[in-house]
Amino acid sequence: MRHQRQTGPLRGRLPATARARERFFRHDESPAGSEVREEILASWQRSRLLGIDRDAPVIPTESELDPDTRLIRAARPALEWLYGHFRGAPVTVVLADSRARIVYRVGGPGALELLDAAGLVLGASSDEQFMGTSSVSMVLSTQEPFTVVGEEHFVHGLQVLTCMASPVRNPIGGGLEGAVNLSVPSRLADHRMALTLHEATGRIERRLLELSTRRERALVEDFLRSRTRSGHTVLDLGTGRLLPGAAGERPVSAAEHSLLLEKAAELLSAGRTALLDVPLSGGRTAVLRLRPLRHGEVEGAAVEVGFRDRGGPRSMPLASPPGGGPQVPLLTPAGVPAAATGTGPDKETAAGADARTGAPAAGSGADRAENGADRWLLMVGESRAGRLALEARRRLSLLNEAGLRIGTTLDVRRTAEELTEVAVPRFADVAVVDLMQGVEQGVEQGEEPPSGGTAVRGAVRRSAAGAEGASNAAAACGVGQVFRLPSGSPQARCLAAGQPVPDSALHIPGTPPSPLGRPVALLGEGLHSCLAVPLRARGTVLGVAAFYRRGKDRPFEEDDLALGGELGARAAVAVDSARRFTHERETALALQRSLLPTCLPRLSGVEVASRYLPARGACGVGGDWFDVIPLPGTRVALVVGDVAGHGVHATATMGRLRTAVHTLADLDLPPEEVLAHLDSLVSRRPAGGDGEDAAVGATCLYLVHDPVSRRCTAARAGHPPPAVIPPGGGRPYLLDVPAGPPLGLGGLMPYEAFEAELPGGSLLALYTNGLTRARDRYAVDREERLLDALGRPAPSLDALCDSTIGELLPEEAREEQHDDIALLVARPRVLADEKVAAWELPSDPAVVRTSRALVARQLRDWGLPYLEDSTELVVSELVTNAVRYGGDGPVRLRLLRDTTLICEVSDTSSSSPRIRRAGTTEEGGRGLFLVARFSQGWGARYTPGGKTVWAEQSLSASRGPGTLDEDSLLDLFDTDAPAA
Repeated sequence: MRHQRQTGPLRGRLPATARARERFFRHDESPAGSEVREEILASWQRSRLLGIDRDAPVIPTESELDPDTRLIRAARPALEWLYGHFRGAPVTVVLADSRARIVYRVGGPGALELLDAAGLVLGASSDEQFMGTSSVSMVLSTQEPFTVVGEEHFVHGLQVLTCMASPVRNPIGGGLEGAVNLSVPSRLADHRMALTLHEATGRIERRLLELSTRRERALVEDFLRSRTRSGHTVLDLGTGRLLPGAAGERPVSAAEHSLLLEKAAELLSAGRTALLDVPLSGGRTAVLRLRPLRHGEVEGAAVEVGFRDRGGPRSMPLASPPGGGPQVPLLTPAGVPAAATGTGPDKETAAGADARTGAPAAGSGADRAENGADRWLLMVGESRAGRLALEARRRLSLLNEAGLRIGTTLDVRRTAEELTEVAVPRFADVAVVDLMQGVEQGVEQGEEPPSGGTAVRGAVRRSAAGAEGASNAAAACGVGQVFRLPSGSPQARCLAAGQPVPDSALHIPGTPPSPLGRPVALLGEGLHSCLAVPLRARGTVLGVAAFYRRGKDRPFEEDDLALGGELGARAAVAVDSARRFTHERETALALQRSLLPTCLPRLSGVEVASRYLPARGACGVGGDWFDVIPLPGTRVALVVGDVAGHGVHATATMGRLRTAVHTLADLDLPPEEVLAHLDSLVSRRPAGGDGEDAAVGATCLYLVHDPVSRRCTAARAGHPPPAVIPPGGGRPYLLDVPAGPPLGLGGLMPYEAFEAELPGGSLLALYTNGLTRARDRYAVDREERLLDALGRPAPSLDALCDSTIGELLPEEAREEQHDDIALLVARPRVLADEKVAAWELPSDPAVVRTSRALVARQLRDWGLPYLEDSTELVVSELVTNAVRYGGDGPVRLRLLRDTTLICEVSDTSSSSPRIRRAGTTEEGGRGLFLVARFSQGWGARYTPGGKTVWAEQSLSASRGPGTLDEDSLLDLFDTDAPAA
């Protein structure tokens, strides 16, 4: 049994499940296996993909139910007994048939009102496709007892309940007749209730056997009378097992049991006495024997089964599902004394043949399994109904298989292929799926099929041995080919009618086939049967499936139309779910591409290369990102981050963080302060906001490289540390950057910076954890594998990126990639000493003139005399401000010649300079106007010893904003002129 096995109330999983549910539905995070059972998590995922409303699901209800069906008649006394057993407790007892329809229920007024509020009235469907995760749907899918506890329910209205359900089986054939559900408030649930529920289903199964039709009972009674011989043992028809005291019990597997039942149905439909050997595992063989029966005017047959091992015959009773059915006498298996069963042998009957059927008595040796007592009852029925029963069983088996095999992925093309694989060869000889154009790309489709709609061949399969036949069929029929559906074709007619359309298809050799006729050519010359089935889900036309059978001796009948329609409906839901996922994924990818840098800047301070691989499969696109930001003074900021979750929401959150980082970088803050501001930003909840910001828990690494000082400063918020690849083939290593908490979780914990001087020629690698967890997310040596991959020689940074990703995530494993991967590799450069000039000056007004002379001489040495006037003016204003407002400390002047000319003036003051509008009569206040007018840009950054004000000029000799003339200077002091 799969009911909860806790002692006492079933409440142990509730807190963990509630937290896991919150993360799953609000943040799109997959819970751990210890928090939510795999079956429940899989049902949640299916239910969400189906678009079920958790607050108000739309549950179809059948108003006309037969209140006197065989199942209800058998179950009513047992259900009344079950409810009476818990009388006084707020429990409800519900009976659902094999189609998940509620056909009977009993309970107290308050408990029934709760079910009414959830829409679970008589005739309502409790199937997963309408109400999501429930105990009845789980039983019907797993065919085993199942308990759904509180928060595990998909629908909000049922989360206060613990629901235990147990299957009701046919006591002879083992088929599922329905399920009984016992609901109770979670605070009162106890594991012993499941045992009482199981006893109730056993009572129902015994009643089902008692209510069998007269024809069935007459045939069973005739079989029992004809098999009464020498000593017998006792077989429980509900379990298919010998009672205690019978030796040699070795149950067959469930798959072998189903195989034997199918072969028995085939024998029964043949209508003649026959023997059939069925090979089983382990070298065993099951021998099926058809015995004709007659009871008055009723003619039927019984199928018995015996078993042979390699060494000869040996008994082995069948293992059917537990049911506690009635006991019927059978002959004693070989080696079991008659006394073991408590009954003596009938010597007179044992000595001769059966008086009614002429069957020989049990012998010994090789013929015992075929003719002796070493056999068990497998199936009883009427021959003329055998074919219909066999076909019905095959159809049900095919539908069950379709439910398991169709929709295993969220790939549109693969889902179409799964439909053809299920249909061939059990339903058709050739199966074709044609999708409306745009479905595979996730494009939204209309509710009505377009006239002469354009389709894309999605999948083709023919009945051929091995995969080679399928690939040949796909090539011959042009998978991926775009064509229009001709009006009047079965495909067009079924789309217009919205229901399956049977037809005939003719192939004449030598005639060039049309796109619709190519599958028919695979069947050969002649007239063949065709069935076109529309693929429509949630009001959306997705395409059409066509099934073909060779020749006309097996036309598609009414039952085939229903089966084909059901296959198409199930496939359409899976295709639509895959289409919606593809649409969301493409939207997220487009948004992500617009938010990530389209190309990396070409900077003198660093050479960079990057790779970004979005997650594949059901996970969706994540929120990994990277950036390269130029900073003043030829410095460069390298940034890598990771937002938790997947989908459009994660991508939008990534865009917010990236914008915030750019804003903070523009303020030229140290790395630890950038992360502190990000953490504060993420921690704030908007007024009236519901829940946490999606950015909470995001990680970030911020690293600044200074080509002048040749030092790197880095800080990280929950992100993996950067790797350094030393020159000359040295072993890569990780920088020991102090680990800070993820964004939004920092609280009072400060972020710490790490500073280091890298050897010349070193490389830096920044990455997200998707790279280290690409192959095995739980591997303890994943960082070592990353360092090994980074240490491989590569001719360029791009080649190093490709080889690293290729080693950690080979091409064949990328379909299983569950997380985004971002990799940024940088080669830091240094600014040559001859391109740097620095002076330290006293804080004295007289040094302004000295600073102009020093700058002019240096510019002439660099061959930039045309920049003397503008640079002297900029330096004069900056040094004047430093002397006047910068405190008593020394003034430091530095010139950097790179792709631009950068002038930096540092002082010991932490006051921030700003441009202001000078009054008409004021003599000062215009210095920063001049600096801004004659430079490309200017700004200030704070240092541990004060601040640095910088200005940047172009090296171009052409007349530009830095060129001095009388008019431009006078305009700055003209109050009627616009401000610069």
